[in-house]
Amino acid sequence: MRPREREPDPKTRAPLFAVAARRTVFLCQRLRDVLRCCRHHVELITLTDEHIEIDSQAAGQQSVVFPRHGAQVKLRRAASPLRPSPLLIMSHGHSLEVGSFLREEQRRALAERLRRAVGRVDESPPLAG
Repeated sequence: MRPREREPDPKTRAPLFAVAARRTVFLCQRLRDVLRCCRHHVELITLTDEHIEIDSQAAGQQSVVFPRHGAQVKLRRAASPLRPSPLLIMSHGHSLEVGSFLREEQRRALAERLRRAVGRVDESPPLAG
């Protein structure tokens, strides 16, 4: 015969349930805060033959225009493995980080597309279509 298993004491289960419930509520609140912040984060990058315009609607409306000729697209190495790589558009001593809300692989893909469209410092490839 097997020894009979004891039922857990309800008094010891209650504190564990309370801790788990508090942690769940905390995580739900943080997730709600993150989703509320990211839901309104929009960046629109417009390329013309002469300019690169970045419209950002994060905390307000910000519009930055760079001349296309002489602009560079740089994906810098992250300062920490836990931080994303900053994607910068640079021109004539000014720079702006774009795509900070994107995942790393999305940021790399955007960097490659922008590099092809913007070209090197001394060139401006024709825009398609």
